[in-house]
Amino acid sequence: MKTIKYILGTLVLAASLTACVGDLNVTPIDPNANTADKALTSQSAYESFLAGIYTGFATSGFYGANGSASISGLDGGASQYIRGLYHHTGLTTDEAVCGWNDQTIKNFHYQNWTTDDTFIYAFYSRIFMQISMANEFIREAKASEVSFSEKEEYIAEARVLRALAYYHAIDNFGNVPFADETAIVGQNPDQISRADLYAWLETELLDLIDNSALAAPRANGYARADKGVAKFILAKLYLNAEVFTGSAQWQKCADILKDLMDDGYSLHTTSKGGVYSAYQELFLADNNQCTDEIIFAIEQDGVNTTSYGATNYLIFASTGGSMDVSKIGISSGWGGLRTTPQFYNKFSSDDARNLFYTSGQQKDIDDIGEFTNGYAFMKYLNMKSDGTPGQESGFVDTDFPMMRYADVLLMAAECQVRGASIDGLSAYNQVRTRAGLPTATSIVLQDVLDERARELYQECWRRNDLIRFGQFTTGEYLWQWKGGSKDGNAVDEHFNLFPIPDSDRLANSKLTQNKGY
Repeated sequence: MKTIKYILGTLVLAASLTACVGDLNVTPIDPNANTADKALTSQSAYESFLAGIYTGFATSGFYGANGSASISGLDGGASQYIRGLYHHTGLTTDEAVCGWNDQTIKNFHYQNWTTDDTFIYAFYSRIFMQISMANEFIREAKASEVSFSEKEEYIAEARVLRALAYYHAIDNFGNVPFADETAIVGQNPDQISRADLYAWLETELLDLIDNSALAAPRANGYARADKGVAKFILAKLYLNAEVFTGSAQWQKCADILKDLMDDGYSLHTTSKGGVYSAYQELFLADNNQCTDEIIFAIEQDGVNTTSYGATNYLIFASTGGSMDVSKIGISSGWGGLRTTPQFYNKFSSDDARNLFYTSGQQKDIDDIGEFTNGYAFMKYLNMKSDGTPGQESGFVDTDFPMMRYADVLLMAAECQVRGASIDGLSAYNQVRTRAGLPTATSIVLQDVLDERARELYQECWRRNDLIRFGQFTTGEYLWQWKGGSKDGNAVDEHFNLFPIPDSDRLANSKLTQNKGY
């Protein structure tokens, strides 16, 4: 049986990965060697523990890709946070299919998962592992007499990382178990409603932005949580307020987006290496240089921070058929991920974001299990902007850009179309111009949704967007193999949320299942 080694409870603490998180270039603490209260006796110990929380988004465990995974009973790669997020947000949509026969993986695209799905349980557990680690850090830091100048800032960073995990919880699972640093350790948490979790997140993020020691945007280094990251999460919360609570908050979203637009971010428009387009440089092995646009990234390093998830998964699983691995910077492909014809049709040939491999591939997907059915992705590469490969061919250096300024601009466009006061058309055209496409004089909602598809594919936003636009489960928009049919079928609306895994409900009698399961 799968078990999570710690979830909303006490953490145990030592490790062998290196965290490359801004100034926290230290060995992250693994919750497996000692109790937090005994280990957190110095500033360096706090830095290691905080680095461990960041590493929880990047790897499967604390001993490298082949080490002990944090969630037992499941392949470590398949249980990695970003890989799980992509299973839920990409494979469930028109964006991607996966041809493997790994347990229930195809059910994501068929939209017919069940309450005992292995992959759903893995991602659910990964979310709450991150929350548990952050809670323990905050709890111990507040209680400790250890004092150093960055302590309050570190606590604020942990709160942002906790908010990020809770955002993925509210988006994917709705009504979830809830605990913060004040919860009694070892006691089963109560379930919080989606609307109440929304309210908690709003209050928490506003406090982090307005009242905490959290660093100003871009002030504490690349891939570190700061006020820009907190604002981005809050903007996403407001963008989806109608889905989460029943009440739209377009103007609130627009207002926080205006703040982000004044924080010094910009589109990455000039190619640094001259080999690839400025757009593709955001997804290369040295994309850590794109600090103009990337607001927050999950770091990968082919030597020090390795996993079979995150961008390693997105690159290797997207490679197969006649694709030349030397041009991708890897040793071999896994032959899994391709896109549907409905998604590919959104791109024109002169769009800089049209990064698909078509040679030897057929457009239609007659057989999901056949890699040559469907065009393959070439958006992420383990190549640097000068055309040379990353450090290793077995693991990639390419960071996962979880939050980008281009998304801020497209959120602004959506808010304007939905009635908020913000210059969304100009923002929309900035994105179009970078892609090499003509500007628009006016836009409607479908324009925004399609532009988001072209700009943000493989960045874990597609399911969220389709639900907000009413096209995820309904018959308004069909794609191949939606609902288990090649021509596509609508499915029941309860699939707009994933179920609370059976194993967690059996362990915690306070939890009730989401409607329809």
